[in-house]
Amino acid sequence: MPEEVLFKAEQRRNRAEIADYLRTVAEKLDEGESLTLSAGDQSVTLDVPSQPTFEVKAERETPSSGGSGELSVEFELEWDENGDGDGDTGGELSIE
Repeated sequence: MPEEVLFKAEQRRNRAEIADYLRTVAEKLDEGESLTLSAGDQSVTLDVPSQPTFEVKAERETPSSGGSGELSVEFELEWDENGDGDGDTGGELSIE
């Protein structure tokens, strides 16, 4: 299935700014509000269902020419446009 990017923003931020942004997203999810993502002239509003699939992924990208790689942590919410989503790979998600 082809992917259409509806919104993309990438900015260097300090950890406190990132934590504040994630808290705002968490509050919107907790209150059942729509998420409106905006940066510059881009904006998209998404209605997140009550039970989307939540994916957390940690990756290491190793450059093909040597040198240092790049680490990342990705948080993703996913759901069918016409449904509530029901993907579950099992196991309890936790953070320490």
